[in-house]
Amino acid sequence: MILIKSDSEIELMYESGQITGGALALAEESIRPGMTTGELDSLIEKYIRSHGARPSFKNYNGFPASACISVNEVIVHGIPGSRVLKEGDIVSVDVGSYYKGYHSDAARTFAVGNVTDEAKKLIEVTKQSFFEGIKAAYPGMRLGDIGSRVQAYAESFGYGVVRDMVGHGIGRALHEAPDVPNFGTEGRGIRLLEGMCIAVEPMINEGTYELKTLSDGWTTVTLDGKLSAHYENTLAITKDGPRILTLI
Repeated sequence: MILIKSDSEIELMYESGQITGGALALAEESIRPGMTTGELDSLIEKYIRSHGARPSFKNYNGFPASACISVNEVIVHGIPGSRVLKEGDIVSVDVGSYYKGYHSDAARTFAVGNVTDEAKKLIEVTKQSFFEGIKAAYPGMRLGDIGSRVQAYAESFGYGVVRDMVGHGIGRALHEAPDVPNFGTEGRGIRLLEGMCIAVEPMINEGTYELKTLSDGWTTVTLDGKLSAHYENTLAITKDGPRILTLI
């Protein structure tokens, strides 16, 4: 069942989203060669808790950390730990905050020091694919209108659009109905209604869209070992279009 949020609920989700956005801004300014993914996760957790929230991901279905930190060929759900970031890596940081009864969820891919032009392009195209997609995030449009725009933009650069991982509804629960694919057919899918809150999150691969999950049951990587980037925001569907709740 899709849960429609009131204006007051959306305001609370905005408050939560500003904490999530702030945690990502801290991650961006903190990432450097030589730090471990575990150190980055610790910084993010301290930031979220210092703002009176708790990390949405910690212990969610057993996930052991506060942020998903995914390096290079890791698409999503990278577990932070002793891995040392190196010059030229790209790092996807996915963060959620639970505040005053509501979740928010957002992700960014950051460069570690100087990266290749190809990596920069992948990061930028992934980000822009999100903004192309939400041009359709208006009441009366359909989920397929969002996904088809994400897909068309990313594939125009020869990239693979992940099929097996999708965005989602969000609110009192981290994952609510509906699923929000980053691919699809225009004019198909659930109709968007004012008050719907969704997380739109393109995961775009340099090569094939195919993936595999490693033996830890979480870490998901590109099947061909090429780079992957991730960009996500929580947004509310309003009569005036999408209101992005996790941008600061």
